[in-house]
Amino acid sequence: MGSIAGKPIVMDDIIVIDDACRGKKRDCSTDKGISDEELERALEQSIERCVKSAGYPQKVLLIPPDFTRMHSGAGRITAAYYRMLRDRCRIDIMPALGTHEPMTPAEIDEFFGGDIPHDAFIVHNWRKDVVRIGQVPAEYVAQVSDGLVSDPVDVEVNKRIVDGTYDLIISIGQVVPHEVVGMANYSKNIFVGCGGSGMINQSHMLGAFYGIERIMGRDHTPVRRVFDYAQEHFLCGIPLMYVLTVTTQESGEVAIHGLFAGTGRRVFEEAVRLSRQKNITFVDRPLKKVVVYLDEKEFRSTWLGNKAVYRTRMAIDDDGELVVIAPGVRKFGEDDENDRLIRKYGYVGREKVLRLVRDNEDLRNNLSVAAHLIHGSSDGRFRITYAPGRMTRQEIESVGFMYADINEVTGRYDPVKLREGFNTMPDGEEIYYISNPALGLWACRDRFAQE
Repeated sequence: MGSIAGKPIVMDDIIVIDDACRGKKRDCSTDKGISDEELERALEQSIERCVKSAGYPQKVLLIPPDFTRMHSGAGRITAAYYRMLRDRCRIDIMPALGTHEPMTPAEIDEFFGGDIPHDAFIVHNWRKDVVRIGQVPAEYVAQVSDGLVSDPVDVEVNKRIVDGTYDLIISIGQVVPHEVVGMANYSKNIFVGCGGSGMINQSHMLGAFYGIERIMGRDHTPVRRVFDYAQEHFLCGIPLMYVLTVTTQESGEVAIHGLFAGTGRRVFEEAVRLSRQKNITFVDRPLKKVVVYLDEKEFRSTWLGNKAVYRTRMAIDDDGELVVIAPGVRKFGEDDENDRLIRKYGYVGREKVLRLVRDNEDLRNNLSVAAHLIHGSSDGRFRITYAPGRMTRQEIESVGFMYADINEVTGRYDPVKLREGFNTMPDGEEIYYISNPALGLWACRDRFAQE
């Protein structure tokens, strides 16, 4: 429960529009998802409920994801909210950047449709713009992590969220399997996307200690429980509504299969239920070779591009190979300091990274980088070959990956000709192709940790 102009927002029930309530079978491959008209009606209804409860807001903050979630449908939703509200109140838009680079004007126009003025956008600075609003106790962290981590977690968020400026805050994002928290979005959009170094570093390392394969695709992970604690204890007075999507992509077209809007955790749980049906692909046997393509508009660093590693590792066979075609990758970290640390230490495996954290202060002070280095390594179980468009062999090999020339790789594995899933090459080689790893999780059933 939050408040607008001192009145409570009450949304005990939630707005749900998905394949089930539309009379569609969830496994229907021809379903194009929610129509523009259905989407617009659901968003209008969400505003009507807030207004009915607390009156019309005067100042609204929209928190969508950034350009790295291009396929979330959040750009359409943000633009729709802006159109609905712009004549009645002041609207600011603050993309949940986390540690990512700020969006460029061109990216803003492409993501949000080009009709929102650039001066409506605020850049979140995860190092300078945050305030500490509480702490998750050490004993609680130890309890939810089976004793693997026993440090308290500082809760920091962008000051604009908690300073009383806004009568209504709408957090918009996509629920999809995620390597740190299990299932992305909901309160992660606030505590990481709009958070500070304390929460970002500690939550990432908590996930890395607990183990990525025990987390991916699950709801009640240690990291999610930490977020839930922070939501319950430190955001209870904030006028915050969540709007969550579940999407898929086919032939370059994004379909929104579910939209869930409301103020409580059930919004997230409903989205998780649908995402686990839409966004997890099970394979019957471990894959010998997986080829992943990274769209150059979306993936410009291995910090983002290593989704190719995270999202496929439970499907790849021991001694298998992951080939990452990355025409837009030009650096390792999104942030200059993170890039420096990745270049210094490399993707050297879990045990070595843990020793490096113990022995090196700069890595201890940047635990999200340490977690990223753990997640981006296969621990020697399979080979990771990068074919980057804008990095040298020396750079790629210096961090522990194998290097391949992108022209040679695309000459053999042409993304234009490959189809999703299994492909047999002219010489008989079988590969498994994924055009966008950000949209799902691929796993053998016996490696997937069920809740």
